[in-house]
Parts: sequence; C-alpha cells; structure tokens
Amino acid sequence: MSTYLVGDIQGCLDDLRQLLDTADFDPQHDQLWLTGDLVARGPLSLETLRFVKSLGKQATTVLGNHDLHLLAVAEGIAKSKAKDKLQPILEAPDRDELLHWLRQQPLLAEHPKLPFVMTHAGIPAQWSLQQAREQAREVEQVLQGDNHLWLLKNMYGNGPDSWSTDLQGIDRYRYIINAFTRMRFCYPDGRLDMACKISPKEAASDQLVPWFALPRPEMGKKMIFGHWAALMGYEDEQVIGLDTGCVWGNSMTLLRWEDSTRFEQPCPIHA
Repeated sequence: MSTYLVGDIQGCLDDLRQLLDTADFDPQHDQLWLTGDLVARGPLSLETLRFVKSLGKQATTVLGNHDLHLLAVAEGIAKSKAKDKLQPILEAPDRDELLHWLRQQPLLAEHPKLPFVMTHAGIPAQWSLQQAREQAREVEQVLQGDNHLWLLKNMYGNGPDSWSTDLQGIDRYRYIINAFTRMRFCYPDGRLDMACKISPKEAASDQLVPWFALPRPEMGKKMIFGHWAALMGYEDEQVIGLDTGCVWGNSMTLLRWEDSTRFEQPCPIHA
C-alpha cells in the first residue's frame, strides 16, 4: 500500500487520472490525500467530486476556499462566477448528496500513522499542532451541524487578521477559516495579509513573509498544503507545498510519501 498526496485539482480530473495512471495508483489498496479545492476553474468539477467521493475511505481531502464557496453558492448565499464552472454541480441529480458529503470534510486532516498533517493553505505560526486540531474541529462542528447556513453566510471577509484566544463568534470562525483556506503571506508580527497572491520572490518585501517562514512551535510532523499556485511547489524541513498550478497551464504534482517520489503531469490551460 502506498500513500499519495496531490495538490489542488480544481476540476482538472483528466489530468489527475493521467497522473494516477502514471504512478500506478491502486484504488483498492493505495490512499490518496488531496489538499482541497476540488472544484472551480477546471472543466470537470462535478466529475471530480464524484470521483473523490467514490474512493471512499481510500481518499482524504480537506476543504479549500473554493470548496467552501461552492457550498455557499449552492445555498444561494453567494453568487457563482462563470469562470468557476459550478453550474453542472448545481444542476446535477446527485447535487445534494455530493454537497452534503463535501460539507462533512475537514479543514485539517492528520494521518493516523505517517508523520504528516494536511490543510489547504497552512497553519498559523501562533498555533501548536494541538491548537490547530482544536480550532479546526471547532469550525467543522458548526459547518457539519444545523447552523451551517449562518456560518457560510458570514464567513466572507478579511478580518480579523490577528489571532487571539479572546476572539469569539463569527470573528473567531472567520479567522480560523481564512487561516486554513486562504492564507499565503503574513506580516512579521503574524497578521494575515489576504491581498498578495504572487510568489515570495516577486513580492520582494520585508513587510510580507510566507506564513511558513515565521518562527513556530515544533510540530514533529510535516505540514502539507496546496492553495498557493505561484509557489510552483515548495519544500523545507517543516512543510511541503503541492499546488503547482495545473488549472493555470502549469502542472499537477503527486507525491508518493513512502519513497518521496514526485510525479508531474503537464496541464493545458483550463482557467
């Protein structure tokens, strides 16, 4: 049995299938871990949801910002943009089943045996791994419960940008969601910057640093993330970034954990 980890799919299912074929992925025995953003921009978001769901316990995905936006659009809370190509999902006969399944997925997933933890965007430097677990479960409980419409309606916004244990209510939940699903750059004091999406080299600013560059508590596990296509993949002693911009015409990256083999699938421009 092998454990495979892959960056953002964003509806690029054909590219994912080719990548899995190249790696000889066996859906009966291997595990597939996905960094979220299963949907949007690519041509096959509906089919991607169906495929990942069909893998059952062999697949683990976390929620990305596009996944959460789909849930809000489906409830009439937010408007769908044509470029997100969500209409086939909204008109599908199994839409309710798929959306309910998606809403049950976590913000943070941790392998029970292997030393890695996965989120879509990252883990703020202020949190230990235990704190990250607790904050994720806090929001997941609301999202999976009867009050999920309130959360989806009020999750949009860039503030607050700083974490405090004193945060309560929607301010607390919004910070947690933004940290797990939207974070890229931070200020040196740990405040989140929600505007800059380019690569650290392009930013070239001492006022903004990648979230993973800030000093943090030792977690003892690799942090796996996606979301930041402009990084075109990244790895250091603490983190592995796997989004290499498939939907933008770059490539999709699949990592086999056991031997650190990386498989790359060149992608046409989908977005």
